[in-house]
Amino acid sequence: MSNDTSPIILAFSGGLDTSFCVPWLKENTGREVITACVDTGGTDAAAATALEQRALALGAVEHVLIDAKQDFFDTVIRYLIAGNVLRGQAYPLCVGAERGLQAERLAQIAIERGATTVAHGCTAAGNDQVRFEVALRTLNPGLTVLAPVRDNSWVREEQLAYLQAHDLPLPQQGSEYSINRGLWGISIGGRETLTSEASIPESAWVLSASAFTEPLPASTHTLAFDAGIPVALDGDPLSPVDLIEKLELLTGNYGIGRGIHLGDTVLGTKGRVAFEAPAAITLITAHRELEKLVLSAQQLRIKDSVSSVYGDLVHEGKQLDLACDDIEALLTSSQKRVTGSVQFALRPGQLFIEGVTSPHSLLAATKGIYGEAAGEWTASDALGYARILSLPGSLQTRAAGD
Repeated sequence: MSNDTSPIILAFSGGLDTSFCVPWLKENTGREVITACVDTGGTDAAAATALEQRALALGAVEHVLIDAKQDFFDTVIRYLIAGNVLRGQAYPLCVGAERGLQAERLAQIAIERGATTVAHGCTAAGNDQVRFEVALRTLNPGLTVLAPVRDNSWVREEQLAYLQAHDLPLPQQGSEYSINRGLWGISIGGRETLTSEASIPESAWVLSASAFTEPLPASTHTLAFDAGIPVALDGDPLSPVDLIEKLELLTGNYGIGRGIHLGDTVLGTKGRVAFEAPAAITLITAHRELEKLVLSAQQLRIKDSVSSVYGDLVHEGKQLDLACDDIEALLTSSQKRVTGSVQFALRPGQLFIEGVTSPHSLLAATKGIYGEAAGEWTASDALGYARILSLPGSLQTRAAGD
């Protein structure tokens, strides 16, 4: 047992793994445990109260709840929108992108409480163990990081038996699906996602379980952006966090943003997870269309290349890397003219962009009409341009001797 008597700061979700960690850390280190929940979405007032009561009942000396939803938008989500980040062309990093911010807040709590140690309940099989530890060690290389479940290979049955033997409250049971929820969406894991063959059943979807059995009538809506930031829905000015929460409810009821992502984990293996990210998919789809109107082809090409790298870094828990600062600076610069409105229609399972408008429209700026009239050049200019553009191909054919 260490001579260190400072408290241990435990990232606490209230699930089995983190519930087990509270008494186990107390018993095996002889130190007090402070639980911390960094709320990046998905925790209402009732859930927050229940979480604190559970932590204290398990033996925590203190429970800390930090509302970090606005920080999550300001430091992560705004760049995921600006970069139109979709991992594997499908998954909007709806869960996992918040781990760097959560690690940062844990490190801050450790400093405030004079703690030298933080702990988490991750297993050895997932991405979050890497994300947490990369972020924590980047923030404070001298911080001790404990992961009791991973490091001791505890399995679910052993953790339940430990809590029962100590007469401690057990987490709610009954669901065969693992659900993680945040501001940017929901991930759902179950037996179907352990292989590549099948989808989860309709009843397992959280936001859209009735989208197709009880379909809503078609509707049309408008999103407004100011310098790449979503600022209004259907003419109603909203903060980004409020807009995302309202948009999730609206589009989730139509089954927008649900999917199953098959991709590469941080550990290098293949993984599969179901997700519902109606607000994320709607915002990225609308934002991309607005960018097509106001950005040049070169800007879009450069953005696409760095956004892919940015998505990889965030997925791996490396958003504190200085490379992310550089990419974020480019993305911020690229959004200066991404201001305007996007009109979209909703039908069950379908998001359709009807049109976009912007005071910085490159389409409206031209005197030409695509396919109809050349207002910026003459017919002879077009002929000369076509001849010059065909020159590399002509030379290749001539050189080949054909």
